[in-house]
Amino acid sequence: MRHRSKTAKLKRNASHRKALLSNLACSLIEHGRIRTTLGKAKALRPVAEKLVTLAKRNDLHSRRLAIAYLHQKDIVKKLFAEVAPASQDRQGGYCRITKLGARMSDSAPMAYIEWVDRPAKSGEEAEETPAAEAVVETPAEETPAKK
Repeated sequence: MRHRSKTAKLKRNASHRKALLSNLACSLIEHGRIRTTLGKAKALRPVAEKLVTLAKRNDLHSRRLAIAYLHQKDIVKKLFAEVAPASQDRQGGYCRITKLGARMSDSAPMAYIEWVDRPAKSGEEAEETPAAEAVVETPAEETPAKK
């Protein structure tokens, strides 16, 4: 019987599974949204949510625990600086899984996993916003000049 056996094995041994989930968590923190199989996304969600809970504590011990799991200091810095403050008011449920359908090659079910409170990307959105405002302002300024 499988009572309380929740771990998704993903057809890997323990060390391979830990490395896979660590790499997926790093990619999720770095990019904000990743496309993967549904089984891997469901296995990643508890790991990612525990990392966000660690980052919300924002102390030295939790930072060291996150570095020990993720093995990348720049990713941990982004987790503590961007992802955790965006989810500060939320009590849980930091990730969203969206099903996509079957993969063409082997019909594996695919899904997006992303942060519910995605941190705003300062570079891309800051560039898009003034450009949109400039387009709106330009015709309004030219119209009185033509009359």
